[in-house]
Amino acid sequence: MNLKEEIAEKIEGECFEDVETLDVYSRDASLFEVRPKLVVFPKNRADLQALVRFVNENRAKDPTLSITMRAAGSCMSGGSLNESIIADVSKHFGGILGFEDMHSGDGASGGSVRVLPGTFYRDFEPKTLEKGLILPCFTASKNICALGGMIANNSAGEKTLRYGKMENFVQELRVIFSDGNEYLVRPLSRRELDLKMSQGNFEGDLYKNLFELITQNQEKILAAKPQVSKNSAGYYLWNVWNERAGIFDLTKLIVGSQGTLGIVTEAKIRLVPVEKYSKLFVVFMRDLKNLGSLVEEILTLKPETVESYDDSTMKLAIRFLPEMLKTMKTSSFFKLMFSFIPEVLMMLTGGIPKLILLVEFSGNDEKQIAEKMKQLRLKISHFKFKMRETKSMSESEKYWTIRRESFNLLRKHVRGMRTAPFIDDVVVRPEFLPEFLPKMRAILDRYKLIYTIAGHAGNGNFHIIPLMDMTKKENHDLIPVVSEEIFDLVKSYDGSFTGEHNDGIIRTPYLEKMYGAEIVALFQQAKDIFDPHNIFNPGKKVGGTVDYIMAHLANK
Repeated sequence: MNLKEEIAEKIEGECFEDVETLDVYSRDASLFEVRPKLVVFPKNRADLQALVRFVNENRAKDPTLSITMRAAGSCMSGGSLNESIIADVSKHFGGILGFEDMHSGDGASGGSVRVLPGTFYRDFEPKTLEKGLILPCFTASKNICALGGMIANNSAGEKTLRYGKMENFVQELRVIFSDGNEYLVRPLSRRELDLKMSQGNFEGDLYKNLFELITQNQEKILAAKPQVSKNSAGYYLWNVWNERAGIFDLTKLIVGSQGTLGIVTEAKIRLVPVEKYSKLFVVFMRDLKNLGSLVEEILTLKPETVESYDDSTMKLAIRFLPEMLKTMKTSSFFKLMFSFIPEVLMMLTGGIPKLILLVEFSGNDEKQIAEKMKQLRLKISHFKFKMRETKSMSESEKYWTIRRESFNLLRKHVRGMRTAPFIDDVVVRPEFLPEFLPKMRAILDRYKLIYTIAGHAGNGNFHIIPLMDMTKKENHDLIPVVSEEIFDLVKSYDGSFTGEHNDGIIRTPYLEKMYGAEIVALFQQAKDIFDPHNIFNPGKKVGGTVDYIMAHLANK
């Protein structure tokens, strides 16, 4: 029997090895093409457990066997690609299992939801909004991503400045570990941890060995934590053991681990109340020299969001304005199109701003929000930038659409080139941005790259998306060269190579540059504790190489 036949005998779900299916699952939103041997659609948890046990039992005769979980396939780092078995949970593992901890009918006090990993966020959010609740760490790609991927990558987005990342909202997980059994993972008190470590079985040994790893290396682990407000690089060993509170929380390690430690089958996620009102304040920056101090002054007023996009993004939006407007909800297409006239006139008379900042305030008191807008105008007027306070939700939406749709516009309209995410998620502290951004642009311009920059200015997290003709070998060769230079620059400002897109294939080889060999060795030890035979999503977080990157770059 071949691999498909052997696995089909053990599970209820479907298995595929046809050329068309393998072609689809060879790609995600990254630069890579990695062809799997088999694609499986598990029907239930028993299928996933059977899959893990099958791999364990057959690795002796085929050491290449492994499992990579996939939901939406929207990963930009290659995290959902694998040369062995892809298990897609989007078909049978979707849906909300129920709401819990609801303290009031209108959601005013928040609540929690149990959800399956194959649930698309676009289906999830309407259900939570019916309860007056939301998961605020949604991404700009929220219309195409799934909850499993959001957990695996430790998702973040425009509201992260106020609410934090996915790690702040996961309360419990059900996870299949490498022994093939499913376990409940939740925060443990020290007494509960001691009981767990004394079990003398796989689960007990996992907790015991990880606790020893963390406590024996606690000082160096805490010192390694990146001093930025967002980070998705490496394993978050510094988050697991809170000695002061006496809490050991394994969810803090599994979130963001890209499916390399186990298979998440269910999550309990905290939700927050939706606030009734929001207003957007737009700042058009003619240069970047005051960006750091401007952001610092804005942050004193505690906005919900400080987002940004650059002049290249604005040019793209104007160039493809009719198509972009079609993505917006409006009763009058032409009225919405005419609403862009002030921006067009501004560009004609004063040039395109180097950076546009979007500052949003939200709350349940409209007067307080109006007062915040007034305070902001007075506070930053000395910078003498053009500013605009939006008057309606539709006016605000046009700016958000530019911010969110630029990637799709790039992907669709530049002939002979494709979006090339490989330095797409760098983070430095906001006070360094006036120095950092011009230096970063100088590197990109020296290599004559076409690119846009957009991101989360309040967190110092920027997405740089070059456009490249991937049929040309010289562009393949540029990727490690530019990566080295950009990451050296980020490292010089004590930043992170990835704030929310995670390591995947594209950044795993550079983790030693960011953390040093000693911490990366601890990452490998943590992986070995969970997954001693390397059956879960190999080559991500640990074990990746630049040679593998170069060998699997797509040629189109």
